[in-house]
Formats: sequence, C-alpha cells, structure tokens
Amino acid sequence: MFISTAYAQGVGGGGGDFLGMLFPLVMIMAIFWFLLIRPQRKRMQEHQTLLAGLRRGDAVVTNGGIMGKVSKIVDENEVVLEVSDNVKMRFMKSAISEVRSKTEPVKDSAKGK
Repeated sequence: MFISTAYAQGVGGGGGDFLGMLFPLVMIMAIFWFLLIRPQRKRMQEHQTLLAGLRRGDAVVTNGGIMGKVSKIVDENEVVLEVSDNVKMRFMKSAISEVRSKTEPVKDSAKGK
C-alpha cells in the first residue's frame, strides 16, 4: 500500500520545472553581463580611445613599467618611445597602459625652417 501511493505521487507534469530551471540561468547571465562583460567592454573602449589620441611628446607608461616620451608614431600599431637621452625603443601601441601627461604636439624642426 505505501509503495503504490509513493509511486503515484512521483508522476506529474513537467511544465513548471522548465520555467523554474530557466529563470536562474537568465539571472546568472544578467549578473555576468552587468558585473563582468559590460565593465570590461567599457575599459577596452577607453583604452582604444587613449591609444588613438597618442601624439608626440606624451609621457607614457608601458605594460612592463617602462616610462618614456613618445618620439615618433610609426603607424597605427607602432610607436617609438624615448626612454632616456638618445635611447629610443620601438613598442606596439597596445603595450602602452597609460598616458602620464598629455602635452602640446611637438613641432617638427624641419617645418620651422
């Protein structure tokens, strides 16, 4: 008698289980979006804007901690930094982590003559 009653209670419709399972998944995705994905996209966009605004004379810091001034912008991916007197190093623009000071653009000496 107890076995047949327990067996009969186990049978039921599964329609409510699907919605009950779907709601937590949607909530987890929303939490990931607002706490992880959205802030990371914002930081990446700000970094792209920072790199697009680089110009000669800006004091920058690379990901490795090297500080220097932008001496020349080779192309959209490369930049030459002057890290000491007569010491120039070539870096990828993506290796620049921050701009310490924005300066007025350095004028070419060839244009002034």
